[in-house]
Amino acid sequence: MKKISFLILALILTVMSVAGCGQAAGENDAEVEESDAIQIGFSMDSFLIERWQRDRDIFVSKAQELGAEVNVQNANGEVSRQISQIEYFIEKEMDVIVIVAIDGGALSEVVEKAKKAGIRVIAYDRLILDANVDLYISFDNEKVGTLMGELLREALEDEGTIICINGSPTDNNVKLVFGGFQKALQGSDILIDETGYADHWLAEIGFDFVSDYLAKGNVPDAIMCGNDDIATQVVKALSENRLAGQVYVTGQDADLAACQRIVEGTQHMTVYKPLELLAQRAAEMSVALAEGEMPETQSVVNDGTFDVPFEKLDPVAVTKENMDEVIIGKYHQKNEVYLNVQE
Repeated sequence: MKKISFLILALILTVMSVAGCGQAAGENDAEVEESDAIQIGFSMDSFLIERWQRDRDIFVSKAQELGAEVNVQNANGEVSRQISQIEYFIEKEMDVIVIVAIDGGALSEVVEKAKKAGIRVIAYDRLILDANVDLYISFDNEKVGTLMGELLREALEDEGTIICINGSPTDNNVKLVFGGFQKALQGSDILIDETGYADHWLAEIGFDFVSDYLAKGNVPDAIMCGNDDIATQVVKALSENRLAGQVYVTGQDADLAACQRIVEGTQHMTVYKPLELLAQRAAEMSVALAEGEMPETQSVVNDGTFDVPFEKLDPVAVTKENMDEVIIGKYHQKNEVYLNVQE
């Protein structure tokens, strides 16, 4: 009987062992199948600015819907870290690398390395200079500045003194936005008294810039801000000097705080850039490139050396008058935007 019991126990253990091996093989097969999916590396500047988290989430969601896998890396505003992350993507043999460049002039060599490895490269929102990326997708950044300038001209009735606090000088979009803004002011009697830049998009620089300007006894009629994050600090400086709402303030990105300020009357306008459209389109184009297709684009842009296919999307000016039409229910909810406003 003992021998029979031993044989039965041995048989049971053998069956369990075989079943266990079958499960492990199944898991390995799943790993193989996952590795067969399109692999996209997404190198981002940082998440300090509110919009970048939205971009990431929408992009990843759309890419996964299309059957791709996305590895997101955050460089925290450090160029050397971003280069290392892109090199990591190259080592991992990604099919496509999507880059939100910290410094548009510092990535040409690593992009060339990626392209030599057969990896497609997309410049997301910010152009990478002298790099000949496969695709550049962004908004019409010159038009962003034009919209700011046009609404300031209207608000100031074509005369007055303004100051400008642009974003990071290493961001190619900053040059385009400021160029569009200056063009929009041509033919008016609006004087740009002082111009500053927020290195690495540090919004606090806007607070110091305005505080120093006001300390000299100067009060501008308007302040052009590189984005809504900078505008937050600018309005803070104005508030501390009891000038909030008396000086016109512009921005871009349609951050929730900016939309709240617009309906409250302390910020004049922002520029809404449909991030959902940008991120989803970028994900679709990434998958198409990985599959060997070249998506059609509306235009090309010169990166300083090469003509690059450019998917150009339109921005929209947002004021108190069209807030409900453009933003409410599409980007922010009404109860959030009008939180501090009693109806």
